Amino acid sequence: MPVPVLLVTGFLGAGKTTVVNHLLAHADGRRIAAIVNDFGAINIDAELIVGASDGVVSLANGCICCSLEGDLLRTLSTLLRRDPKPDHIVIETSGVADPADIVRNLMDPVILREAPLETVLCVLDAGTPPSAMDDALLRSQLRVADIVALSKLDLAGADAGTRMREAIRAQRVPAVVVDARHGEIPSALLFPTTADRAPAPRDPGPKRPAEERFETLSWTSDHPVSLPRLQQAIGRLAPKLARAKGLFETVEQPGRQMVFQFAGGRATLAPGEAPPQGVPRTRIVFIAELGVLSKAELDGIMEGCVAGG
Repeated sequence: MPVPVLLVTGFLGAGKTTVVNHLLAHADGRRIAAIVNDFGAINIDAELIVGASDGVVSLANGCICCSLEGDLLRTLSTLLRRDPKPDHIVIETSGVADPADIVRNLMDPVILREAPLETVLCVLDAGTPPSAMDDALLRSQLRVADIVALSKLDLAGADAGTRMREAIRAQRVPAVVVDARHGEIPSALLFPTTADRAPAPRDPGPKRPAEERFETLSWTSDHPVSLPRLQQAIGRLAPKLARAKGLFETVEQPGRQMVFQFAGGRATLAPGEAPPQGVPRTRIVFIAELGVLSKAELDGIMEGCVAGG
């Protein structure tokens, strides 16, 4: 029996992982296999984990997770050999990946027969400025989508949903547009109701030249940071950042780790678990467009966050 694939795409920080988290937490008896980029971002309660092997984490509800590293087709083949096979496979793309390339890979005749691409979902931050619609990567993500899910509506303002729908229509995107509050999307839109229906092959469009557009910079420290100074530093860096996330310990709350996320111009903090032994107290990854932020500038700004620095 073929295993249908749901491809989840969207720009950096759009909310793709929140959608995948919701699907896994509300599987309703379906065995869902999730292939994700940032495995640590998947919100899996420790008590739900029943085993881990070969880079795959098995959950008590029948779902599994594995990391999207290396060859996608090889990862799919590994999942399809599992017993029992998953009922559905969810692939979360990188926020800087052109989904048309992944669609093109999934049109491989062998994969199409065993794991047909059923639905392409594009998650779009409702607070995205209309000018961003000129971005070639975002247009590609929208163009291949069957469904566009508007995320972060609670943060974007009362009229954001209407504005985004108008902007999407202006791009002549044929996809269905739905609200995705807290990552929730009706499963009937994402998964087929009849398992024997084979989706038609897709035309991903002309292949675009590969473009190295973003770079990842990291900053670590063995010292706790001052929270007010960190907030000032992020404020200085924000205009140059596409995304940032990390873990740190503060001077104000020693021994307690905080989880930091920055996306769409918004920063959030949440309490984390106790910091593990043998790793830096502060580990933050920053993603920016090539040439916009140097490592020297980043280090200079971030070093000022350390108490006494």
